[in-house]
This record gives sequence, C-alpha cells and structure tokens, in this order.
Amino acid sequence: MPRVFGCVVGARPNFMKMAPLLRALEKYDDVRTLLIHTGQHYDPQLSDVFFEDLEMRRPDIHLGVGSGTHGRQTALILEAVEKLLIEAKAEGRPVDRMIVVGDVNSTMAASLAAAKLLIPVAHVEAGLRSFDRTMPEEINRIVTDAIADLLFVSEPSGVENLRREGRPLEQIHLVGNVMIDTLRSLLPKIRPRETLERLGMDFAEFGVVTLHRPSNVDQPETLAALLEVLADVGNSLPILFPVHPRTQARIREFGLESLLRWDGNGKGGLISLPPLGYRDFLALTSSAKVIITDSGGLQEESTVLGIPCLTLRPNTERPVTVEEGTGTLVGNDAVALRRLLEDVLNGRYKRGRCPELWDGRAAERIAAILTA
Repeated sequence: MPRVFGCVVGARPNFMKMAPLLRALEKYDDVRTLLIHTGQHYDPQLSDVFFEDLEMRRPDIHLGVGSGTHGRQTALILEAVEKLLIEAKAEGRPVDRMIVVGDVNSTMAASLAAAKLLIPVAHVEAGLRSFDRTMPEEINRIVTDAIADLLFVSEPSGVENLRREGRPLEQIHLVGNVMIDTLRSLLPKIRPRETLERLGMDFAEFGVVTLHRPSNVDQPETLAALLEVLADVGNSLPILFPVHPRTQARIREFGLESLLRWDGNGKGGLISLPPLGYRDFLALTSSAKVIITDSGGLQEESTVLGIPCLTLRPNTERPVTVEEGTGTLVGNDAVALRRLLEDVLNGRYKRGRCPELWDGRAAERIAAILTA
C-alpha cells in the first residue's frame, strides 16, 4: 500500500515551493501525495491559470480557514488539520508523514497538528534564522524546526543554526532551494517583452520594487522617504511597482499617491502596477536592472538571476544572498537606498555568484531522502 504524504500549503510562496516537490514525489510508485490547502490567504489569483503557470495540480483538500489574527488563524488551522488527520486515519487512509514548506502560519500549525498525532514532520526550508523575534515568520520557523524530524536546508547557515540549536546531524540535509527549482523550470517559458507590452510599457531598462512589511509601510515618514527616492531615481531608470494591497492602503491613507505614476505611457518614474501572476512577475524581475524588495523569496531569486537586490530590511534569514549573492541589506534607510541605486546605475555595484546546490534539483534530492 502506498505511503501517504500530506503536503501543506497556505499562501502563494508555498505553492512555488511545493510544486517541484509534488512533481518529484509523483515519480515514486510507492508514494501518494495529498495536497492540503489551508486557505490561510484568500487570493483571487489562485485560479486555474495560476496552477497552469506552475504546472501544478489543484489542491486535493481546501480547508478554507481564511485570514485573522496570528493566534486565531493558527488555532483554526491547527483544529482543521487535526480533524482531517483523525478522519483520514479512521477511514483507513492515514497520513504517514506531513511535509511543510516555508514559514507561514499554516506551516507551524500543520506541524503541530501532525506532531500531536505522532505523525512525523518534514520541513522544507529549515534552519533559516533572522534572529529577529518581532517577525512572526521567525517564531514559525523555530517552532516548526523543533517539531520536525527531517530538516531540509537550502543554505549552509541553516545547517549551522540547527546544529547550534542541538539538532542531530542525521536529521539535517543540505539539499538546495526548491524555490529556485520553480524559477529555473519556468525561466525558458517566459516572454518579458510580451509582458511589458501587455502592461502598456516599452522600456529598454527598468527596476522592480516590492514593499509590504510594516517596518517599511506603516509609518508615513518612512514610506514617504522611500517612495521619494524611488520616484526620483525613476526619472533615470523607470521603477515598476506591483503594489501590495496593504501598501496601497497606506499610500492612500498617507496621501502619497502623487509620488506614483498610475500608468506607464512610455514615461519614467515610479510606476504603479496591479498585483501580477507568477509568470508575469518573473518576466519583470528576470529582466530588471535592479530589484528593491523586503520579500524573502526575491532575495533568493535575484541572486540566481545575477541581478542586484537592495533588501529593505535590517536583517535576513537568507544570509547567503548577501555573503555570496547579489543582495545588500539597506533597512529602511532612504539615504543608503539612493546611494546604492546610484552604484547600480553607474556600474559600481558588486557581482555575486549562485550558491551551491541552487541548481534546480533540490526537489529531486528531497524526494529521494523522503522515499528511502
């Protein structure tokens, strides 16, 4: 009888990480994957096109938990996953192992539910640490790693962190980065020029910015200073800005709309765009001259793409992107941001290299270990 692996997703980044792993596991006849979507984030872009973009099947189960405070959302996911696992066992189709990815609330809650029912947990993207416990994701990472018995690590710092926390070496596996598996599989299929034309723009060179973290967008002075720099630099290098709904609300609340252009019209500046699907977004980021972001995944992708990444955070749980890759930590220092953007424009910015094992085969390594 095939072993059943419960594979948990809850937010958009989880799907990018789980897609290559599902494909790798489906090559094994003695394994069946049960894809569980907690519904942590309601996202209208999680449509058929989204799954086609990732070449991924739709979830087998959708728990529909929805948004809420961290405590309430975690509790609802824990309750729903526990119920699912108990019912599956009672019906004679128990889940033999739970596989979780990343660091969202769904990751931690599903791990807790499984561990309390004595179902072993594998954590993909284990060991990452920002050492900043004001970040909810940091708490999720620490708790999930404490519960998991298989720890799949994307970069050497993760191994060091887990060993420092007392995890035995036989549970830790440096396998590479599943997010990069997705990036590498989709890159040959995207058409940047088509995406730009569809968005009504025709720029030879441009930058891309994403902003959503409270430390960058919740204070009017901070957000205004960052947008002013981007709008000014945008006169020399157009900056494309797919605006997160949270950031959009703050821009309106603080009266900062005048710093953005709301359509390209062949002009420069800081150009607002709606949220984009993964392929369209990758079409932009893979062609950008510079990426400015407070997103974890983009730090990794920009390093593989060889594109300068100015990370608007004071710390990162992905230090390899700074130590070996193309990333630089900027915090929310607008003066430093301007200086680094000038370095990029003038060809003075550092060059990075692709980290070891970020070769598009991380999922294959993970699947081989899971099925051994």
